[in-house]
Amino acid sequence: MINSPQRIIILGAVFVLLAALPGLSAIAAPPKQGELAQITYPADNEVVRGIISVTGSAVHPQFNRFQLSYASEPVTQNDQWVTIGIERTDQVVNGELAIWDTAAVPDGSYSLRLRVIRQDGNYNETEVHHIVVANAQPTETPTPELLVTRAPTQTPTPLPPTPTIVIEVPFDETPTPRPLTITQTLPTPRPANAPILPIPKIKMDATPLKSACLMGGGGILALFLLFGFLSAIRLTVLGFAKRRRKK
Repeated sequence: MINSPQRIIILGAVFVLLAALPGLSAIAAPPKQGELAQITYPADNEVVRGIISVTGSAVHPQFNRFQLSYASEPVTQNDQWVTIGIERTDQVVNGELAIWDTAAVPDGSYSLRLRVIRQDGNYNETEVHHIVVANAQPTETPTPELLVTRAPTQTPTPLPPTPTIVIEVPFDETPTPRPLTITQTLPTPRPANAPILPIPKIKMDATPLKSACLMGGGGILALFLLFGFLSAIRLTVLGFAKRRRKK
């Protein structure tokens, strides 16, 4: 037999299962045929930039129109939602819902809302959250390159080639003619009434000249006599030496 504590546990488990059945049936129940409000792109936590195509489905048996809107997070008021483009009256099945130019909004986190409005004015809607608009891309930090240091190989250093000295002489084929300037100093004209200067007379004293001539002649004569005297002595000595040799 089942004792009292076990009965209590079993009854509690049955009660919990019975209470959870309505919620499980609601979760497992598929949407009604022909009703769909869904955003397939962008998804939650998606990072977007530039112009994007928002895709999904907007269908209903009593379809009237649908609108796609965005709002900056956190969404606190209903009037924060801004319609993307215009409300469309055609149903979309897994196609493009709207074109969203994210460059027109500041960078940040946004929510998207798809609202399918029925003919009676009621609507079905769905939302995606935390869509990050990042048009201002951060500057990429360059990855430092790894430098591999190798032992230097001893390579004979080639001698540099002897430089060839080239002297460029400018050559002007057509020399530019330059005017030749000749400066001539003309004598100062003598006035007609100028007095005639007397020619100075030069007086020369011939006495010193005569004395110099006499002294020069006397010196030459003395040298001549001295030379003759020495020659006579030489001849006498030579003759005396010859006679002595003969004896």
